[in-house]
Amino acid sequence: MPKARESCGLAGVYGPEDAAYRVYLALYSLQHRGQEGAGIVSSDGVRLHGHRHLGLVGEVFGGYDFSALPGRQALGHVRYSTTGSTSNVNTQPLLMEYRNGEIAVAHNGNIVNARALREEYESYGSIFQTTSDSEIIVHLIARPAHAYRRDALAHCLRHLQGAFSLIIMTSEALMGARDPWGFRPLALGKVSEGYVLASETCAFDQLQAEFIREVEPGELVTIDDKGIRSEIYMSPAEVGGTAHCVFEHIYFARPDSVVFGENVHTVRKRLGRKLAEAHPVDGDTVVSVPEGGTSAAIGYSEASGLPYDRGFVANLYVGRTFIRPAQRDRENSADIKINVVKDVVDGKRVVVVDDSIVRGTTLRNRLARLRRCGAREIHLRITCPPHRHPCYYGIDFPTSDELIAHGREEEEIGRMLGVDSIAYLSVEEMLEVMSKDRDGYCTACFSGEYPVIPEGRMDKFVFEQPRYGKTGGNEDA
Repeated sequence: MPKARESCGLAGVYGPEDAAYRVYLALYSLQHRGQEGAGIVSSDGVRLHGHRHLGLVGEVFGGYDFSALPGRQALGHVRYSTTGSTSNVNTQPLLMEYRNGEIAVAHNGNIVNARALREEYESYGSIFQTTSDSEIIVHLIARPAHAYRRDALAHCLRHLQGAFSLIIMTSEALMGARDPWGFRPLALGKVSEGYVLASETCAFDQLQAEFIREVEPGELVTIDDKGIRSEIYMSPAEVGGTAHCVFEHIYFARPDSVVFGENVHTVRKRLGRKLAEAHPVDGDTVVSVPEGGTSAAIGYSEASGLPYDRGFVANLYVGRTFIRPAQRDRENSADIKINVVKDVVDGKRVVVVDDSIVRGTTLRNRLARLRRCGAREIHLRITCPPHRHPCYYGIDFPTSDELIAHGREEEEIGRMLGVDSIAYLSVEEMLEVMSKDRDGYCTACFSGEYPVIPEGRMDKFVFEQPRYGKTGGNEDA
């Protein structure tokens, strides 16, 4: 079985004549964040034009005539589904029309009160076109009581609970916003002709854009022909503080990105060094499970003095198997994704560094291949704590019963995986290497302490009883 499936990717460009094509390039850099579907919407200053479909960016836009997406501003999205089924109707950006004109929305995260809001708005007579939680944002904006407010979007954002990094586009403006907890990343950049918004800064490098800063938790940024404006629609203090998803640093984000103020590769090396200090073991070589464990394995090697080598080689043409929508597709891809370099591990005591274990089936198969290739001992080191709880904020962790660590101690997990020893970082050890205040990160998938209390049941999740953590008091819709 696969690892966790991850968050969606957003990109928006304002200013250049070829805005849609630049968004297309940015989406390539963000492909790791979703492989189910891709879409781009552009504005020519009067109308919005869109193209979206299931598939990878290259499949959806390969050979595409970008003259069909004219204008100096554009918005793009790569998706995997957490709430809402895998279908073309749920592919984003969502493009809709209401009394104030056309609007496009791209969303990364999960709105945990979306079901309650949807039921309320359906009782008003609203007709929903998708099964995605993202659509509720459009209905909030379109409600007459909200649509004519000067602070319409900021007012609507205050109704939402949970994780949402958003880029919203009208015919005249591009807007970016993050939830006040700051679960998911969103960054602001500058090109000579205008501005760029993206989930990760690696997209800026592709566009030769200058990274300005991250959009702050609770901030709404508006870009139009008057320039760029910022407002805090709800401060983190109002919801009990930030809850940055620590798993962005551990696994999801690309190593060359800056997320939550730090380079991801640097953080992962520190996690590896902490592993070596806290959980040393005698070995002959350190190897990583590519690509997630590579940076951490380098750090482990540096701190332990054991040589780092390539024990596994990835087939780069398979893609990230755990974000494929169908389980059979993911398992088949995982079987051919990685091969073992026999000369590196034969007769050796091998320290395997990986970022995480969710279900464990895929990792167990890979470790068994190490044995078949002659590894004398296998010592597994993991850069985060055991996953024991689901995520409700945009990561498709399964229910607890499907998690290998649920109800099991490390020794039993090690036996199931067929290793000679296993060690995870604890929550405390993991947070020691982060630069922000320890209370500023969400660790709910490890601890069960949820910053925002889920409401009811989402389409792809069966909610378990959470331990209450920080909560936010948004006003009634």
